[in-house]
Amino acid sequence: MVGVDCFTSNYDVRIKREHVRHLQESKDFSLVEASLNDVDLDGLLADVDCIFHLAAQPGVRQSWHERFDDYVDCNIRATHKLCESARKQDIRRFVFASSSSVYGNTAQLPMSELHPTHPVSPYGVTKLCSEDLCLLFSRNFGLPVVALRFFTVFGPRQRPDMAFHRFIKSALEGRSISVFGTGAQTRDFTFVSDVVDAILLAMDYSGSESIFNIGGGKRITLNSALDLLAEVLPHEVDVRYEEPAIGDVTHTYADIGLARRELGYSPQTSIDEGLAREVEWVQTLRKRLKSYYREGF
Repeated sequence: MVGVDCFTSNYDVRIKREHVRHLQESKDFSLVEASLNDVDLDGLLADVDCIFHLAAQPGVRQSWHERFDDYVDCNIRATHKLCESARKQDIRRFVFASSSSVYGNTAQLPMSELHPTHPVSPYGVTKLCSEDLCLLFSRNFGLPVVALRFFTVFGPRQRPDMAFHRFIKSALEGRSISVFGTGAQTRDFTFVSDVVDAILLAMDYSGSESIFNIGGGKRITLNSALDLLAEVLPHEVDVRYEEPAIGDVTHTYADIGLARRELGYSPQTSIDEGLAREVEWVQTLRKRLKSYYREGF
């Protein structure tokens, strides 16, 4: 198994390297430190039968203004280059990590794969464009693509700029938790191990569908999620509300019926169990990276 990562600085690289440390200890895994835009993909993919394209510049709030070029390079250009190389190889399956951000704001819930796509952030635009590129290569060159639209993934190894990681870190350090908006917005939270299950199911999928929603099967308000989080944190939670962030959607809720029928996908981890596991992981990370947590983000 080969992994490719250029360790961009969108968050502290020490955390990223901590995430791959255990993989590098395996004799069955090798890491190539390079950008997909720069690496020799033809050589890299020569003996590969399955591609998991999870590489991207993430984050809705950071995708505006002068940062947009990074999103074009890391999301659109890198995806195009990978597809160009993959189409020349004997690839069994190309699994692309898409996002619920492609849907944008909608009153039609739950969101099905046939729902119109109207992203409300530059990040969402680049993910939709990347998804469309993959499907274009599928239709025109037979690249065996499956695109998985992930809904708010959480759990161990979650990015430090995402809500639950920020909330947990703030609470453990005795600081208030900052929430964008009123907390009445709803999300379909998906635990990371359920996402991994979906990726592996997509790898072995032999049907004709190309796009699947991957969600947790339930939506709750952010305030309700905070109540659950308070139950597993060792300190009281002080919540402070701020202005809504530009590009954040009000509600997400995945219709996962197609993924259930075609892939056999079935989310297994509830949000309360998942939050407890993420709290445990953040506590472990704090012990491993003490200097990082003293310095903050």
